[in-house]
Amino acid sequence: MMREAESTFTTFLKKKDLKLTSQRRTILRQAMHDGHFSAEKLLDFCKKEDPTISKATVYRTLALLKESGVLEEQDFGDGRKLYERAQGRKHHDHFVCIKCGKIIEFENEPIERLQDSEAKKHHFKIVYHSLKLFGFCKSCV
Repeated sequence: MMREAESTFTTFLKKKDLKLTSQRRTILRQAMHDGHFSAEKLLDFCKKEDPTISKATVYRTLALLKESGVLEEQDFGDGRKLYERAQGRKHHDHFVCIKCGKIIEFENEPIERLQDSEAKKHHFKIVYHSLKLFGFCKSCV
């Protein structure tokens, strides 16, 4: 997982005439954990490993990681962006609790087939999609 992400990111950076610096490598390594995280949380993780990493470096690197396809950016309706690893994971969708903010990932092949079928009916080519369903988790019902 990490090797594939580093290879993808390095190739992407070379095309932009940029280098995989030690700080970018630290940010990449910390971003490869499972789950959803904010830029601020990623900064906290990175500072434990390298206290010299700045907020600006994290934000710039997050933008590059997103552009390279290593990370996906998600907006779960509360106005802040969360990120998650894109490589080495199957496509999934999200339930979002509007009370506590809990995010539950799920996979459902019939939903995927239905979306493809609808797109075909409407002569629409899906490039990517993100399904988020908002409601209450079992703790908040």
